[in-house]
Amino acid sequence: MSELAGIRRIADWVAANQNQPGREWFMNVSATVESVDRPVSRRRFVRVLLGFSVVSSLSMVVAPVIGFLIPSRKRAAGAAGRLLVGTVDDFGPGRSKVVALGSKPVIVLNSPKGMRAFSAICTHLGCIVGYDVSQSPDIVSPCHDGHFSAISGTVISGPPPAPLKEYLVAVQANDIYVQEA
Repeated sequence: MSELAGIRRIADWVAANQNQPGREWFMNVSATVESVDRPVSRRRFVRVLLGFSVVSSLSMVVAPVIGFLIPSRKRAAGAAGRLLVGTVDDFGPGRSKVVALGSKPVIVLNSPKGMRAFSAICTHLGCIVGYDVSQSPDIVSPCHDGHFSAISGTVISGPPPAPLKEYLVAVQANDIYVQEA
């Protein structure tokens, strides 16, 4: 209410001083002061609502585009360094785990030839692959039954056109680390 009282005081002062010599610039100011007690018109309400809708719709389109063009520091930070994926106890024979190395999923598995890590993205359609030695001795893509070697990542059967990318695995003490090759 103090803001409205201040506006009214200014309007009253302008009205009282508009006829004094040298104050001609006040003449049109009093005509532009609107009453503060008047309700908002329907047309103005619809205009404000439409403007808000346009701004919010544009922001919903622009925000993901900016997020795509400017990658976050968090995604880029893990891409070049080593990543601790677990301990030797976490990976029994035939066990696997999908982890994120930067922004890329990587499958880490305990194969018959030791610890291995491959890209978890199938080269056919981009599905996330899995490894369960009780069902199959291969890395399997669930989309179109593509099979990859658990030892080298090469294609054994199915539609995948290329092998899985291999990552370096380092076992230090009891910890298992993965990094880009």
